[in-house]
Amino acid sequence: MTTEKIDPIQTAHVLSEALPYIQKFSGKTIVIKYGGNAMVDDVLKSGFARDIVLLKQVGLNPVVVHGGGPQIGLQLEKLGMKSRFVDGMRVTDSETMDVVEMVLGGSVNKEIVSLINKHGGSAVGLTGKDGDLIRAKKISAQQASSEQAPELIDMGHVGHVDSIDPAVVNMLVQGDFIPVIAPIGVGEDGASYNINADLVAGKMAEILCAEKLLLLTNTAGLLSKDEELLTGLSIPQVNSLIADGTIYGGMLPKIQCAMEALNGGVNSAHIIDGRVPHVVLLELLTDKGMGTLLVSD
Repeated sequence: MTTEKIDPIQTAHVLSEALPYIQKFSGKTIVIKYGGNAMVDDVLKSGFARDIVLLKQVGLNPVVVHGGGPQIGLQLEKLGMKSRFVDGMRVTDSETMDVVEMVLGGSVNKEIVSLINKHGGSAVGLTGKDGDLIRAKKISAQQASSEQAPELIDMGHVGHVDSIDPAVVNMLVQGDFIPVIAPIGVGEDGASYNINADLVAGKMAEILCAEKLLLLTNTAGLLSKDEELLTGLSIPQVNSLIADGTIYGGMLPKIQCAMEALNGGVNSAHIIDGRVPHVVLLELLTDKGMGTLLVSD
C-alpha cells in the first residue's frame, strides 16, 4: 500500500492564497446551481457537499439550487412512462409532474441535504412550494417543423419564475442553515410547475442580492470557436459572442440567465465545470479560478 506524499509548503501556500477571498466574501451570499455529472458521480457528490460546508464554515452563505433531469428520466423509465422533449424542455403532464415532485423534492433534494449534513453542515431542503418561495407561470413552446406550420405545444406543468419571496431562505441563512432548493414552483391555480434550475438559480441570486452566481455544467466553461476558454467577459462582449454564433445551443440559456442576474445586481456569474473535483473552491478561493467569469461591466 502506497501513501501519497503531501507537500506541506504547497498546502500552506494554498491555504494562504484563500485568505483574501475568504475575507472579501465573508457574510456574502453565493448562489450555486448544482447539476450535471457532479450530481451523479459519488466522489464528486461527496466533494461538493464537503466544499459547501467549508464555505459556510469560513463565513460565506451558500444557497444551493439543484436540477435532476437524468434522475427524473430514469424514474420515468422505471415506471414505463415515456419522455417527450420540445426545445430541450420535458413535456410534463399531471402524472409526469407527480414523478418530478417525487424525484426533485424527494430523493434528489434529500440526498444533497443528507450529504451536506454528513460532512458537518446544517442543510434544509426546500421546494418553491415551501413558504410560498417560488411563484410560477405556465409556459408554452413552439415546435418548428419543415413539413408543416409550427405547432403550439402544451408543455403541461412546465413553468417559469413569476416571483420569489425570499423570506424563508433569509430566515434559514440568518439561522446558519444551508438552503437546498428544488426548482418546483406553484401557480396561481395551486398547481405545481417544473422550472429550469438555471433560471431559478439566476432569479434567486438576483432576489437575494447575491455576491456571485455559480452555474455548474459539464463543460470547461464558455469556449471560443477555436475551443479556447473565454473568461472575464462583460455583458457587451457576451452579446457580441451571441451575435456571431460563438454562444449557441444549450449554453445560450445558461448565459442568458447569468446576464439577467448581472443586470439584476449580482456582482459576477461563473460557468464552471462540475466534473472537476472541488471546482467551487477552486473558482471562489484561488487566484487562477476555473471556468468562465462574467461581469456586469
